[in-house]
Amino acid sequence: MDAGATIDAVRDQTETERDRLGSDKVLIAATDATLETEAVLTAATIREAGLADILGQWAAETDSDVAAQFEAATEAATERANRIDADAGGPDGFIDHLETVSGTARRVGAGLVAAPLVADRFYLQVVSFFINEADEQRADMFREIRREASALDDGETALGHLSESERETAAAAATEAIDSAYDDYAETLEAMGLDPKPIC
Repeated sequence: MDAGATIDAVRDQTETERDRLGSDKVLIAATDATLETEAVLTAATIREAGLADILGQWAAETDSDVAAQFEAATEAATERANRIDADAGGPDGFIDHLETVSGTARRVGAGLVAAPLVADRFYLQVVSFFINEADEQRADMFREIRREASALDDGETALGHLSESERETAAAAATEAIDSAYDDYAETLEAMGLDPKPIC
């Protein structure tokens, strides 16, 4: 598989989990059912600041061509966190999972493929929240943040630096990271007495 096919494979393997991570319950889980502006901003900042910290650490620990992509993604996540401009609490479940990932190929998959795919679903609901709050300025800001955070350019470039077997390792790590994000989301909702599965 080339880089593009690797990303497509991850999308295919995680379609159900990503669909559910884009449900209107995702902010209930992320804010501990505190659906207020500051809580939503904090949840977004936690994700971006945590991602920036981890990617920055990986960039420093990587001596391959992939380091440049980790560095670029670190700068982008830092800029997004600064733009959101809210206090960040402790890391969420997805960030906790990223902290356990080791090895360059696995880190490419988790940090540069899975993270953008998860961000796309998360920010879909952040945009919807601010539309419902009639806060068009923040809705516009998060539309832009969603576009940037879900971009897979760094992931595709980094995958291109890997061998085919390493790309397979990266794909497995990306799938595992998305599964972890979904498991954390589902467990949080279930602890609140809510069903993470959509009502059909």
